[in-house]
This record gives sequence, C-alpha cells and structure tokens, in this order.
Amino acid sequence: RALTEFITEMINPRLGELVLDPACGTGGFLTSAIENIRKQDVKGVKGLKELEKTIHGMELKPLPFMLCVTNLILHDIEVPNVDYTDSLNREYTSISQKDRVDVILANPPFGASVSDGVETNYPQNFRTTESADLFLLLMIRYLKDGGRAGIVLPDGSLNGDGVKQRIRQHFLETCNLHTVVRLPISVFQPYAAISTNLLFFEKGTPTKEVWYWEHKLPEGVKAYSKTKRIQKNEFESLRAWWKKRKENEHAWKVSIKAIAENGYNLDIKNPHTPEEERTYSSSEIVSMLHDSFCKSDELLKALKKELGND
Repeated sequence: RALTEFITEMINPRLGELVLDPACGTGGFLTSAIENIRKQDVKGVKGLKELEKTIHGMELKPLPFMLCVTNLILHDIEVPNVDYTDSLNREYTSISQKDRVDVILANPPFGASVSDGVETNYPQNFRTTESADLFLLLMIRYLKDGGRAGIVLPDGSLNGDGVKQRIRQHFLETCNLHTVVRLPISVFQPYAAISTNLLFFEKGTPTKEVWYWEHKLPEGVKAYSKTKRIQKNEFESLRAWWKKRKENEHAWKVSIKAIAENGYNLDIKNPHTPEEERTYSSSEIVSMLHDSFCKSDELLKALKKELGND
C-alpha cells in the first residue's frame, strides 16, 4: 500500500486524464489514483461521473478481477471500467491513438512465462515469453506522447542481452526514464523474494540521463516481512530530494551514453556503497534459473529458425 500510494503521488494523475493499469489485480493502483484525484479535483457529482469514465483496469484472473470491481464500487465508482482479459493477448499494432492514455500505474506480474503463442502478438525483434518484458512494451505502446508512468519491474528486466536489450533500447529511445528507485529485496516478501525497482518515465522524448535512488532498510530492520512492511514515511527523504536533485549516499546519476555503451544495462548499483558479498535465497536461485532457462529457450528458438531457413 505504501509503494502504491508513493508511486501515485509522484505521478499525480488529475481529473480528466485517462488512467490505466493493464494488470490491475485487486485494484490497488486504481483506487489510489481515485483517492489522489478526488482529494484534489472532485467537488461534486459531476466531477465523480467524469472520474468514473477515466479509470480503466484489465485483469486476467477471475478472483482478483471480482475483488477489483468490488473495490472500485466501494470507492463510489458505480460502473467500474475493468476488463476481464489478458491485456498481453492483443495484437500490439492494433493499439492505436484512440486507445492511448495519459497515465499508467502498474505492478505487472513477473517471473512468469506467458501462455502459448501470446508473444506472437509482438514484433519479431521483441518477442519473448517473459511477462514483465512484454508488459513494459505494452505500457509504452498504450501511453500517449507526453503521457507518464510509474511502474514496478524486477532486476531481470533491467539487464540481460538479446531481446531484453532491444526492448530496453526501444524504451530509452521512446521514453524519458528520469528516475529508478532501487528497492530492498524483501519488499514483496513473502509473495516474491526478488529485487525490484520503481521506474518513473514520460513518453515522447528520449532519455538523456537516469537518476537512481537506493531505498535502504530502516535502521534496525534486517528485512521486510508480512508483519513488518514498508511504511509510507520511509519515503520522506526521497520526496524531499525529488524536486531538488543532488548526488548523495542514496542518489546517483548515469548518462545515456554510459548506459548505451554498457548494452543498455539499467541494473546499475549504487557507486557510493561498498560492494558486499551477496548470498542468495533458494527462491532467488530458482528465479535466476528460470530467467536463464527462458533465455536458453529463446536462443534455441532463434537457432531452429535459422536452421529452418537454410
């Protein structure tokens, strides 16, 4: 909840802007956007009706879909605009200007492979079975020029070569990725034990430099857990830094030239922190193996295709 509210606050959707979450789950980002807009812009029934028309979600799983619809109704949205659909399973090029939105807020599923054939909806040079990478492509496509987004992505989408590198290059050439917030590994425990990041970007101008902020665990806390979750007040120093950016022990800046020279790798560690010896949990090792197997599958597919063309 703290992450959802922080991302929404930084993106700051306003009344009249079209807001989309293409993997909305139970509706956390959608309700956070509703609360943000109501607090600033909605004065009466007319404003509420306008707000209702501009909030849009998509969800594939039946239970989260039903909970999302209920959640929106409880937030005074009489007719929730939530589609029971797999947002990835749509022809990429069919998303046109009429579908585009001003704001995207999302925490798409990661560490999973898409169902058979879904990747064929995407251009040949971007085809992958990794859901987080396809969601990044999808969200770039859905944004209007000038549109802005705040999303959660795993480390696995920030690094890697081949198709992953091509997706990141496309991302940085079409959007201004101005901020990456690096989160501690335990933020989503017990649901996922992998390193994640908050990405903030605007579509329409290429990236020139990326600011990074490392969010550290509070003093005395070894890891977040189900009972000891990340709190909203932990973002106070990041909020204060947001509009007056300077390098410090939490923050550093990287030029697009340096990123491009390093294969468009966005997985850049804090240069102010001494390198620590890293130990991996069993679930992290499984996740890394999954990424490795996915990469092997893609290489094998490419090889088979090449051999078939001979």
